[in-house]
Amino acid sequence: MIEELKASGKTLARNYDLVTVLFADFQDFTSITEEMAPEDLVSGIDEYFETFDRIVGKYPIEKIKTVGDAYICAAGLPQTSMDNPVIMMDAAFEMIKAIETLKENRLQIGKVAFNIRIGAHSGPLVAGVVGIKKFSYDIWGDTVNTAARMQQHGEPGKVNISGTTYNLIKHRFNCIPRGRIEVKNKGEIDMYFVEGRK
Repeated sequence: MIEELKASGKTLARNYDLVTVLFADFQDFTSITEEMAPEDLVSGIDEYFETFDRIVGKYPIEKIKTVGDAYICAAGLPQTSMDNPVIMMDAAFEMIKAIETLKENRLQIGKVAFNIRIGAHSGPLVAGVVGIKKFSYDIWGDTVNTAARMQQHGEPGKVNISGTTYNLIKHRFNCIPRGRIEVKNKGEIDMYFVEGRK
């Protein structure tokens, strides 16, 4: 990919058959931000995102980007792997534990602690580098949109996944079925809360 960029200034987009996309998002972010000084808000978000960066860096997971208060990463690209849903769940639970520790530490020193929802979905997508002045590795497709919906329909401190991801990790993780939940523009989707390793 880097060689392609150097040679031609662009890269070809690639199709991936199975990638697991994770979204982490601050609950009630807008209402919280109204009560915080800008510098406290930015340093708070930065503390959480830096923590996520350290966790993601331990796994074959690609940080895609942050958008406002959302953190997006993907497993199974640019190097493909069939066990990427399991890898992502391990990282997600490290995030959950880290969030709990951050919450305790921040509250002890009188800082605002954020509640984080995590959602993930597995499936095919397209990935590639876009931009001219500032390159950005990005992902597109229904898998990305569905992962975002998993986060939106999740609960703080829990990992919410689709039925698709559940079928790929159920041999390794205990999950609680939530039934079919209505999702905007997608109809009903099977969802599960992941409880942890078996």
